[in-house]
Amino acid sequence: MFIQTEETQDASKLRFIPGVPVLDSGTVLFDRGSDVARSPLVERLFEIEELEHAELNTDSITLSKNDGQEWQTLKPAILGVIMDHFMSEQPVILADESAGTATSSEMAGENSDELVGQIKELLETRIRPVAQDQGGDIIFHGFDAGRVILEFQGGAHALKGGVQTMLRHYIPEVEDVVDHLDMIPKPGLDTPEGRAIKRTLDEDINPQIAMHGGHISLVDVVDDTVYVRLEGGCQGCGMASITLKQGVEGAIKQAAPSIIHVLDTTDHAGGTNPYFQPGKDGTSPY
Repeated sequence: MFIQTEETQDASKLRFIPGVPVLDSGTVLFDRGSDVARSPLVERLFEIEELEHAELNTDSITLSKNDGQEWQTLKPAILGVIMDHFMSEQPVILADESAGTATSSEMAGENSDELVGQIKELLETRIRPVAQDQGGDIIFHGFDAGRVILEFQGGAHALKGGVQTMLRHYIPEVEDVVDHLDMIPKPGLDTPEGRAIKRTLDEDINPQIAMHGGHISLVDVVDDTVYVRLEGGCQGCGMASITLKQGVEGAIKQAAPSIIHVLDTTDHAGGTNPYFQPGKDGTSPY
């Protein structure tokens, strides 16, 4: 059995592709500390103490780690667990509910394999080539309740609206396209600080940035730190850091005084075709 590994934009995540089906459809997310008894595979993986999250997809396993060890050190143990599991022919997810119900977000696809196949074919033939031409990529993560769950890499973030329009046009069952990062449970968003910051972004900041083709998403709030993602025209924009520091950061701290740090998770190197180029005087339109 040959297991491939694939790096992601996030250095704390690594994708493992065992070459055999992992799930029939959909995506299942597990966090350390949740009840993982329903998945013998994840239960064994979490015996490796550096692993924090596991994302199971139809053909891959994406793992997230803490800062304790480098992937090069962890990979042998992880590969051994994955290989032993599939060689034993145990199920990845137990069908018996008495084994325990995971408290993680489970997005079991209720749609037929044929529908998922149509989405994948459209992505491969019409959408991914465009994303790759712009220095990015789009990875399919699942389909649940009308939502197509995708991973946008590099410049592909700017294509989200167009991807949604195309998928909805050709496949009427598609209602929405969501970023896979937004499907991961984030308790920090459901705090007074998280709600206040999101309200500020939605009502005050994004309406102004939208006039220049940009958008700022709230990714998470952890303790005194806010994580945001700059999308559309903001990605790759030469003035993004100034916009964040001089405008957005101040507004966020005003909305939530306990916040000390505002960090940008955007891959600006992937923004090869931003809507805005800084003027000669270096000013930002935001």
